[in-house]
Amino acid sequence: MRISQKFEELKDKNEKALIAYVCAGDPDTATTPSIVNALVEAGADIIELGLPFSDPVADGPTIQAATCRAIEAGMNTERYFEMIKGLEVNVPLVCMTYYNLIYRHGSENFVKRCAEAGISGLIIPDLPLHEADELIEICKEEGIDNIFLVAPNTSDQRLDAISSKSSGFIYVVSKLGVTGEGKNISSNVAGLLDKINSTLPKAVGFGISNRKHVEEMVAAGADAVIVGSALVNIIASKDDVIPRLKEITKDLKEGCR
Repeated sequence: MRISQKFEELKDKNEKALIAYVCAGDPDTATTPSIVNALVEAGADIIELGLPFSDPVADGPTIQAATCRAIEAGMNTERYFEMIKGLEVNVPLVCMTYYNLIYRHGSENFVKRCAEAGISGLIIPDLPLHEADELIEICKEEGIDNIFLVAPNTSDQRLDAISSKSSGFIYVVSKLGVTGEGKNISSNVAGLLDKINSTLPKAVGFGISNRKHVEEMVAAGADAVIVGSALVNIIASKDDVIPRLKEITKDLKEGCR
């Protein structure tokens, strides 16, 4: 399913999107499909599946630890695509990874593998916008969206440039720094959302971990929220994982309605 289709579907229902991030292969390749199924059954609208890389510069300690667990359990690019091909969920799947893996695989080959596996979008936080044109063109040919990040310190000029080259949605980083659960979300997010001159949906991530955060971001004008570390922490606990993932996902989704 294309990302735009999902947002149109949610618009008709007057709902915002819940985007759930998990690291593929954490705790192991065999378990990830059951985790994804649980998230979708509980209400996640889009699944962001991290392809683990050894130097995840945009991620905080929680997701870095998940990345290490996944790599140690044997997750790699080949297993990632094969695992995703086997998923039976009717929601858009977004690959979040780092450019080194794409470069090593070959951009054209990597994007084709994404398309064959059923991936709808790519998030590559370490790919500079001014070096992204070739990948954007390849993705357009394969019908895959390129999702770029904007942050509180992104200049107005750069906001316009990112908006013009993004597709699917724009990833709005709520705070400076790396991913991770937070107690409070910056009150400046509403201002950042207002400054983005684009018809694309705006999805807020980094630090979103509970229903109160979700409701605050929806009230601020977000079209979607992205939750990662709160889910990854449950997976890391190894304690009643699937029921707890379903419980928090249902609660987060209620905040989107």
